[in-house]
Amino acid sequence: MTAAATTQSEPEGFFTLGERDGHLWLITPGGAPFFTIGLNHIDAATLRYPENIRIWREKYGGSMLRWIAESVAPNLRRWGFNSVGWVQEVTVRNWAHSRSFTLDEYRALGMPYCHLLPFTESHQWEQHTRHFDFHSSGWEQWCDYVARAHCAELSEERELIGYFYSDCPTWVHDRPRNEWRGPMFDPDRLKTEAGRKELTALARQYYKTTHDAIRRYDKHHLILGDRYEANQPIADEVVDAALPYVDVLSFQDFREPLTHLDNWHEKTGKPVLLADAARMKWDTKPGEFTRNEGGWYADTLAGLYSNPGCIGFHLCGAYQRNRARRYGLLDEQENPDAENVALIQAANEKVARSMAARF
Repeated sequence: MTAAATTQSEPEGFFTLGERDGHLWLITPGGAPFFTIGLNHIDAATLRYPENIRIWREKYGGSMLRWIAESVAPNLRRWGFNSVGWVQEVTVRNWAHSRSFTLDEYRALGMPYCHLLPFTESHQWEQHTRHFDFHSSGWEQWCDYVARAHCAELSEERELIGYFYSDCPTWVHDRPRNEWRGPMFDPDRLKTEAGRKELTALARQYYKTTHDAIRRYDKHHLILGDRYEANQPIADEVVDAALPYVDVLSFQDFREPLTHLDNWHEKTGKPVLLADAARMKWDTKPGEFTRNEGGWYADTLAGLYSNPGCIGFHLCGAYQRNRARRYGLLDEQENPDAENVALIQAANEKVARSMAARF
């Protein structure tokens, strides 16, 4: 196993990166190759509707730690997942996500996980928050606060894989619901050399400030960076500015993840991670529910596993459906989507067997 270059100054005993047989891998604290197969969006509030709160109270004693230890972790392992990608969940459509897990809640999982740092809220569907001035002293102070609040507490945790930043940041695109604020940088300015240099400087300031804040308090864990929307414009200037300050290029992609991730790895040489993806019916109405397509999941996972630059796939779950997201592997009464869970589990176990045979 050959170690890969990372931004970590003290990776020993923590998740890091390495190369073997021409393939990049995550490396566990114990030194084993690891392909992260995670589930996103895990929120106990889905068990607290008036119609199902009895389960929360009677089965789990109203305890978040019991629910994680007795429901979440066993089910994820049973279904073949080996990590948790991102716990925050949709609360109201086009509104804020739920909170992250606390340190004690992550410890109750007893399995690898990733954590998102709230440096900036620039998600492509978020419609309420204005953009930060990345050249301001306030930005540097905020980044230091976020790192103190999150990284200083998590810095010694062996199950933590690394840190994400913004989910689907609107660097050079926007959506109808947030046209009022526009993208972080006007894409029309990329038509000139001066504009491209300006974006390079802006992105470099963003990535350097966030990187330096993390490394002030945590020298151990990987930096997974922004989770770019692969099906919207991604400026080369942004990615090029990120490369020295992140360890992995992370993407959300609900259309062509195999092609896009292969292209980005070939283009940059960086490890790539499909940090959020799924296939289901999107245009649901209130009261209507949809299902993850397990066959699509199996094909996508197999394709990503064969990509020599890909280090994992995190399914846009959710663990348990709520009435905002309207899909999940469990329903409100904790009944699993048996057909699709079986397909997902079989795909996950196939990768696990392959890893065991390889290493």
